This record gives sequence, structure tokens and C-alpha cells, in this order.
Amino acid sequence: MLPQLGKLLIVFGALIIVIGVILLLADRIPFLCKLPGDITFKSGRITVFVPIVTCLVISIILTIIFNLFGRER
Repeated sequence: MLPQLGKLLIVFGALIIVIGVILLLADRIPFLCKLPGDITFKSGRITVFVPIVTCLVISIILTIIFNLFGRER
């Protein structure tokens, strides 16, 4: 039980580090949140951003990563 919990904590820690690095470098990544299909509504002082395609791309990438590293051998 404890070794599995340790592995889980390592994976979550690595995931948090990766997300942090992406957020720090978000301005330098040209295609992040600017993909065709991401919707932006602007009305006066209100802006609503719906990153549909960006979420799909991130979901596909995370699915591939978790399938590669999550398999029991």
C-alpha cells in the first residue's frame, strides 16, 4: 500500500512541476491558448475565453503520457 502511495505522490508532484513550468513559459509558447477553435468573447470590459481545442490537445497529450507510464509490466 505505501509503495503505491509513494509512486502516486511522485507522479502528482511531477505533474504540478510541469504545469508550473508551462504557466511560467505560457507567454513564450506561441500556440498555447491561441489555437483555431478557442473562443474569445469581448464585450466592453468583460472578456470570456473558452479554450476548447487547447483542452482537447492537452487531454490527448496527458492520455498518451499516462498510458505510457501507467501500464503495469
